[in-house]
Amino acid sequence: MSRLLIPLPRRDYDPSEAAVSWQILRAAGHEVTFATPDGRPAQADTLMLSGRGLDPWGWIPGLDRLRLVGLLLRANRDARRAHAAMQRDAAFRAPLRWDALDAMAFDGLLLPGGHRARGMREYLESPRLQALVAACFATDKPVAAICHGVLLVARSHAADGRSVLHGRRTTALTWALEQKAWTTARIVRFWDPDYYRTYRETQGEPPGYMSTQQEVTRALAAPDDFLDVPRTAPHYRRKTSGLARDSARDATPAFVVRDGNYLSARWPGDAHLFAREFAAMLREQPVTRIATPSPPQ
Repeated sequence: MSRLLIPLPRRDYDPSEAAVSWQILRAAGHEVTFATPDGRPAQADTLMLSGRGLDPWGWIPGLDRLRLVGLLLRANRDARRAHAAMQRDAAFRAPLRWDALDAMAFDGLLLPGGHRARGMREYLESPRLQALVAACFATDKPVAAICHGVLLVARSHAADGRSVLHGRRTTALTWALEQKAWTTARIVRFWDPDYYRTYRETQGEPPGYMSTQQEVTRALAAPDDFLDVPRTAPHYRRKTSGLARDSARDATPAFVVRDGNYLSARWPGDAHLFAREFAAMLREQPVTRIATPSPPQ
């Protein structure tokens, strides 16, 4: 059994990416520890759980309960059930603090994503988490990152000052998927059109410059080290539509990339395959932790 760490922001993490991963890793026999900035349980992006506020009338009190687009865009039933179970888990209810984390106390690290700027920026910009990621890469611990979680990895620097992803191959939330979601939000959530954009371009920057894909790509040794679904791949349309999500029974919509002890995926639609592949990686690894962190006093 491995002891795994899942850091989360105070709020606005993606419930599918966190909870599906937790559920599959726990079922595989691994111990999962959570960590938040203040040692309090994290709060998921409520829109991704309820779907309320994702329709053009979602800003009107009362009418926001009528969901059409919101039912399509929110986490699916399997993910919502996994999230409800995760919220009852003792480790989720008593997380460690970010400033109490020691990479050597864990056998692996999993980084979920989330796109809502108000909660995710603290997570993506945290020097403490970036140092933790760098320490895991320096000791070749298994690391898995999905969606915006890859952005946190890209911002983490090795001893030579370059991103830990320099010289690695990865995927992440693609600009194609991010742009589709952003375009949809500008119609259905017109009062908050940038809901799906964590970072926006400033004057003079080309479209997509601050997208997850382009920032991650700038951290790589070569642009070709960022991988997307090849057009010749089976089920290409399902994998790239932004509508089909994988499940415990169907991996055809999913796409993940493994490079050594590093695993990456694009979005919540990859979550089941992502977690299963990480569990397979962990089976190959010896247990290397040397200490167990104590909960904060």
